[in-house]
Amino acid sequence: MSDPILTKTRLSNGLWEGKLTGPAQRPDLRVSHRDQPVEGVTVVEGDDPGTWDVTIPVPSHAVADGVQTFLIFDGATNHKLGDFTLLAGDAMADDLLAEVQLLREELDMLKRAFRRHCVETM
Repeated sequence: MSDPILTKTRLSNGLWEGKLTGPAQRPDLRVSHRDQPVEGVTVVEGDDPGTWDVTIPVPSHAVADGVQTFLIFDGATNHKLGDFTLLAGDAMADDLLAEVQLLREELDMLKRAFRRHCVETM
């Protein structure tokens, strides 16, 4: 038997949706956020044999500043099947601004070096 494969299909309206392929019988999926179980996870048989449609509600308390990581695992074996992450808030904006500033500085450095090279080779 092959290992189950979990593939994200979308994240919309507070629901993470994916497709699990592999298990013949309905899997016992568990999801945790900050070591706490996420309630309301549904697993429904898909259109093809051995496929399962997975829906995970994102709890409202998890929509917060910072990085929020969700772990998806098989409840029977505790084998990790996947994860997803939400990034939000001012902390992320500061990190992004710092990265953009670093990229600008590196681009300016490259422009100066290129101009110097052009002047020297003329």
